[in-house]
Amino acid sequence: MPAIKKCKTCKATANIKIQLNHFCDFNCAIIHAKKIQDKAKSEKAKRERQVHRERKEAVKTRSEWLRQAQTVFNQYIRLRDKDLPCISCGRFHEGQYHAGHYLTVGARPELRFNPLNVWRQCSACNLHLSGNLINYRINLIKKIGLDKVEWLEGPHKPLKLTIDQIKALIAEYKAKVKALKAADC
Repeated sequence: MPAIKKCKTCKATANIKIQLNHFCDFNCAIIHAKKIQDKAKSEKAKRERQVHRERKEAVKTRSEWLRQAQTVFNQYIRLRDKDLPCISCGRFHEGQYHAGHYLTVGARPELRFNPLNVWRQCSACNLHLSGNLINYRINLIKKIGLDKVEWLEGPHKPLKLTIDQIKALIAEYKAKVKALKAADC
């Protein structure tokens, strides 16, 4: 017996036959079936991408995790200092800015993620003037004080982060980046 219902596909009110259940005709039933099939395919592809991402993450080396942490940390430094001039030359310009380390990662890996050691620096000073360290030190003393600069230059315990500690560091700085971006809006 036909019943008056709305078709699930075209939303038209029609006498719907029992065999078609919720559709006005076979074309609407086929369209609906294709939508369900497409949705299942996209969900399967999404699950496959997630599994692939997890497998890829499981085989990441420590150096790859450090590189990712450095990227997030540098992004945080650039956002933190976005309204400040270059730490070395003291000028604002339209060019690219880096997160310039006062004491390099190669020389002092234990200070790699120390925010006192890293400040916004123009690409010209960082790349072409090898950090412009004399001016960097002068402006760093003005910014954080001589005692903290001397602490940076002093001896430190070696820092050997585990992968779990690096992941925690990434999460911490991602949260800080998110907070800084939210504060800008």
